[in-house]
Amino acid sequence: MISAFTHIARLIRAAFVFAREGVFGSVDPSLVPPPGQLALKLARLVERRGVKHGPRISRALTRMGPAYLKLGQFLATRPDVVGVIMARDLESLQDRLPPFPQDEAEAAIATSLERPLKDVFVSFGPPVAAASIAQVHRGEVLHAGIRKSVAVKVLRPNVASRFRRDLSDFFFVANKAETYSAEARRLRLIEVINTMSRSVAMEMDLRLEAAALSEMAENTQGDPDFRVPSVDWDRTTHNVLTMEWIDGIALNDHKRLAESQVDLPDLGRKVIQSFLRHALRDGFFHADMHPGNLFLDDAGRLVAVDFGIMGRLGMKERRFLAEILLGFITRDYRRVAEVHFEAGYVPAHHSVENFAQAIRAIGEPIHNRTAEEISMARLLTLLLEVTGLFDMTTRPELILLQKTMVVVEGVARGFDPKLDIWKIADPVVREWIERNLGPIGRVQGALAGTGDIARVLMRLPEIAERSVKVLEQLETMTREGIRLSPESIAAMGRSEGRKNRWRTVALWIIAATFIGILIAVRNL
Repeated sequence: MISAFTHIARLIRAAFVFAREGVFGSVDPSLVPPPGQLALKLARLVERRGVKHGPRISRALTRMGPAYLKLGQFLATRPDVVGVIMARDLESLQDRLPPFPQDEAEAAIATSLERPLKDVFVSFGPPVAAASIAQVHRGEVLHAGIRKSVAVKVLRPNVASRFRRDLSDFFFVANKAETYSAEARRLRLIEVINTMSRSVAMEMDLRLEAAALSEMAENTQGDPDFRVPSVDWDRTTHNVLTMEWIDGIALNDHKRLAESQVDLPDLGRKVIQSFLRHALRDGFFHADMHPGNLFLDDAGRLVAVDFGIMGRLGMKERRFLAEILLGFITRDYRRVAEVHFEAGYVPAHHSVENFAQAIRAIGEPIHNRTAEEISMARLLTLLLEVTGLFDMTTRPELILLQKTMVVVEGVARGFDPKLDIWKIADPVVREWIERNLGPIGRVQGALAGTGDIARVLMRLPEIAERSVKVLEQLETMTREGIRLSPESIAAMGRSEGRKNRWRTVALWIIAATFIGILIAVRNL
């Protein structure tokens, strides 16, 4: 295990970089205890002369390397942890780093694919984009005697070991913070780093990105306005992802869009409706839909790339989203409040009427403004802020949805400042509600519930048999006591908390078993 001194040494280096970039200069000393104020003054002494104002923390995180860069991007999606102002600053953080050498990329691909590069690609060009985890090259493959252009994404060498090292430092800080700070425990900093760790682990296995591409391709195969690149599975491994090359116009290339006489308002509509369909219909959406990741192909369809960050919504979250959007559209604030309680997001001890009153304070100003002044993303932001007053627990999937909607709405408004977000969203939301909450949806839900009951009934004999065994074991334990070997006694002596381990486990098994039986019987 890495010693605390190693963690502290690396964290001191990080603090020095932050001080040099002037990060601590943006901290209000009046909000810091006296010992911290002295530390701030010392940090200002090493601040680089001529340091520019602006996204100082973004510059510092970029200097610290890939893991810190990803930490900043991740925290930009968690305003509940870092605050709204800092989250907005971190939104400008660009995941761009200098590319690593061409020969290293070629060697990594050959090793990963277990074939010489010339046997895999007809041609293989220099990097066209480089980020913290991987970089992209343009290549060509021979398919049925025809050359086809492909995009080849390859992981940076040794990126996994560097991430593990820096993540261990983040866990060290989170553990210490939760040990000594009630606020850190409330924010669940360890869970925040755990979530980030899982996200990064998925990004560093390019087969998982390929799987996300494949899943979204299946979900959107019937969509007239959206598609994704196809995956070349024969040239895809843990470290390499090969997919179709997209020759469309990037949505951040406003000059080419103007030259091509693209209908910009219609393009804004496609962006909004595509995102809402993915979130509501599929429960699986691209969570990094900035203009550089979106292209317009020759057929007028949107094409998304870079599927490293994806969002998922369960049926409960999708129903929640659809109903609150419809509730604001129809000004049914009571229903918006009820949806929060039904989803279990707001504790039952609060008043629905009081919560509806708070929702009205958000919704009514919308209806006094023109359509182009109404921001759906801003509304969701205010909604999350208000629900905090009613002890609504943090929902990471909803926060990621809200942050993605901020980006998507910004992209759409860039093409049409007068875009009526609500008018565009209305048909998608109503279609989903009619399909899932209307008569057809209720029938399908009932059929699904029947299937669940049947599966429980099939398992009832097994559950009953296990319950009897557990009860017999408990009876034996009660009558004869627990017989332990000397080794077990010694082990339990070393760990006092394990004294009643098996008894507790047995009781929990019994409780869970009977609860399962009661639920099954009740639903019959």
